[in-house]
Amino acid sequence: MSESVWLREERPRRDAPPLTRERIVAEAVALLDEEGAARLTMRRLAERLGTGSTTLYWHVRTKDDVLELALDAIFGDVPVPPPGPGRAGVVALMSGWRAAMLAHPWSAAVLGGRPLLGPNVLARTDRLYGALAATGLSGTELAGAAYAVANYVIGSALMEVGARSAPDERGAGEYLERTRDRYPHLAEHGRLRGDGWDTAFAQGLGYLLDGIERPPSAAQELR
Repeated sequence: MSESVWLREERPRRDAPPLTRERIVAEAVALLDEEGAARLTMRRLAERLGTGSTTLYWHVRTKDDVLELALDAIFGDVPVPPPGPGRAGVVALMSGWRAAMLAHPWSAAVLGGRPLLGPNVLARTDRLYGALAATGLSGTELAGAAYAVANYVIGSALMEVGARSAPDERGAGEYLERTRDRYPHLAEHGRLRGDGWDTAFAQGLGYLLDGIERPPSAAQELR
């Protein structure tokens, strides 16, 4: 992957053709929502914008630029809890993060390998670190706790998106039922449906936060 779009200075607007980065990002998010990341190309995006590729390349160099900008844009819809300690703030922030990824199913799959240096992501990640730091964690312990929570949210969204888009979800359930003798726990508990995803997510996040509260180095609790 080339240098992050966030590490380059944006060209002056006075010199730019009549197209804004904001409009490019809004149209890219719409295209991604409709057709997924695999269908996103610079040519198709330029066509949707009613402009030529040369004009588009003035603002963004590559498809990776577009994906970075689009990812940051969707996380801008996640409410940021007020500063300060509190488990409720972490839960609200991570629940909003998950909701954004589920509303834009392409996002979880393209997160990997991207620096995520956009202002929306950084503001919310900084808030997460601040809330976890209030437990007394610092250094690698704080980073480990933040990674665990963030990666749990991303992984949960990725699994749910995959399950919902599976062409034969019912068939998978029937298979587990037929092979119950080999996979008894999966047959009994391994299939989530409807609001079961919400319940499982909340419980799993709670387990993680319980574990973060317990280490001896944690001077305070999130509660």
